[in-house]
Amino acid sequence: MTARSPRIVVVTGTSTDVGKTIATAALATTAEGRVLVVKPAQTGVVDGEPGDAAVVERLTGCDVRTLVELPEPLAPDTAARRAGLPLPTVAEHARAVLDLAQGYDVVIVEGAGGLLVRLDHDGGTLLDLAVLLSAEQPVEVVVVCSAGLGTLNHTELTVDALRARGLEPAGLVIGSWPTPPDSPGLAETCNRDDLPRVTGTPLLAVLPAGSGALAPADFVAQAPSWFVTTS
Repeated sequence: MTARSPRIVVVTGTSTDVGKTIATAALATTAEGRVLVVKPAQTGVVDGEPGDAAVVERLTGCDVRTLVELPEPLAPDTAARRAGLPLPTVAEHARAVLDLAQGYDVVIVEGAGGLLVRLDHDGGTLLDLAVLLSAEQPVEVVVVCSAGLGTLNHTELTVDALRARGLEPAGLVIGSWPTPPDSPGLAETCNRDDLPRVTGTPLLAVLPAGSGALAPADFVAQAPSWFVTTS
């Protein structure tokens, strides 16, 4: 009998600091079966501070792997050049993800920054990585976006870039939604309705601000309630 290929989900953001890591953790904890989270490149690695993969591991308990760690909080290509370090090509990243995927039901790949941030010295991006993975098997791309002003433009640009390469995004996640004592303003309220309308992409989940500070048991218990549709 032929082994079933794992489900591969690529998580990208419309920019930095939009909640990709917590969205990745929410997707991981609500996925069925054995889950692996892969971070192709982690920048800004400081001794004693957890990287994104460690945050996901703490919140969910799932297996995690980081392929490249770089010291300065810059785009991977820039950080590696400044450190005088080589980077794997995007093709090598794709092969590593597929090799690591063996034995898992779901593999979630969390990008660095936005969709077109360079992951290697040849200009390869997370978009290129998603395209290469999709040549081997179906890939779901989840776009994490902010709730506030500017998000409609940033999200439409990201979705358009995916579609231009033949990848239809699986859905959107709002990575940080205001919670008491804060409350969503007019922009956030309108954007929640407008994001799926202007992009033609379903809204998968809305994550409360501060979710990453929850205790792991609380995170796992609450995460399913953040999803608007089944992911």
